[in-house]
Amino acid sequence: MTYVHMGTTATERPAATATTQARRRRVAGLGTLVVVLVAAGAVSLAVGARALSPAEVWHGLFAAPDPDRRLTEIRLIVRTVRVPRTVLAIVAGVALGAGGALIQGYTRNPIADTGLLGVNSGASFAVVSVIAVFGLSDPFQYIWFAFLGAGVAGAVVFGLASIGRGAGNPLTLALAGQGVTVFLAAMTTAVALSDQKSLNALRFWNAGSVAGVGFDVIWPVTGFVAAGLVPALTTLPAVNLLNLGDDVARGLGVNIALSRTVGIAAVTLLAGAATAACGPIAFLGLMVAHVARYLTGPDYRWLVPYAGLLGAVVLLVCDIVGRLVVRPGELDAGVLVALLGAPFFAGLVWRGKFKNA
Repeated sequence: MTYVHMGTTATERPAATATTQARRRRVAGLGTLVVVLVAAGAVSLAVGARALSPAEVWHGLFAAPDPDRRLTEIRLIVRTVRVPRTVLAIVAGVALGAGGALIQGYTRNPIADTGLLGVNSGASFAVVSVIAVFGLSDPFQYIWFAFLGAGVAGAVVFGLASIGRGAGNPLTLALAGQGVTVFLAAMTTAVALSDQKSLNALRFWNAGSVAGVGFDVIWPVTGFVAAGLVPALTTLPAVNLLNLGDDVARGLGVNIALSRTVGIAAVTLLAGAATAACGPIAFLGLMVAHVARYLTGPDYRWLVPYAGLLGAVVLLVCDIVGRLVVRPGELDAGVLVALLGAPFFAGLVWRGKFKNA
């Protein structure tokens, strides 16, 4: 009896080895980003108008109340100021980074950002409107209106892009988003100019900051971000297929309308929650999505987790730098992200990277 050996060919073995090595590099990259994020979080707890030693940070985190006035102050600084802003920077950075990568994937547009859905302008309009009408002054009060405004704006944009001859077309979504954004920006300006209190609030809101928000806001926002991440991560294989073209994706069994609806809803949750808590932070999602693509390639199963972690690292580092450059004052994280993102965007244009995205 003759046995035929059905082993792998010489061509298949190197391909399998290359795939395994690429997966190991990507896993190692994710681990490195986690380590960098933890290190940045530790620095965030120690840096500020009052620098704290590692021992003081440890005491502020874990020590029981102490009658010593200095130790009590340290405990208050760490627990009520630095821990909340560090957690919010991480949560908002993950949301904006992952949302930026997802919106580029769903629209097949390498310069798309979460602002494309009108969530930034919707949140801003809601904030100035409720301040002008109801006289709200506490961020905990108007942050929920900001989230509502972001959600409604995203729904309107997606609704407009889903009707007519261009329904489901990424270009239609971009045009609808731009139209809604311009309209809401004009309405926001009109309301703000007619009410001084709204104008003052809008000035600080548009700067984009992770400071001054407590856990009474951060925990619900984290819940919305988690609710957006779950469907987003489950649809990543479909995003890969959508980027091959609608006809190819449809032929491979992808329900294009359902996938895009779930994806856009997830992006709206992510971007809306982050914008409601921090204000609009420009360029972050756009910037980290391109860096993640450079590190991982076009596979969205890796690209989106990388973009989320990169978003958290960049936003947290920008917040730390903002506390140092104008001490004893502070520069809002959103300002530094824009200062970093604008030349990054210009560099992408100059190098012609969009065509390869």
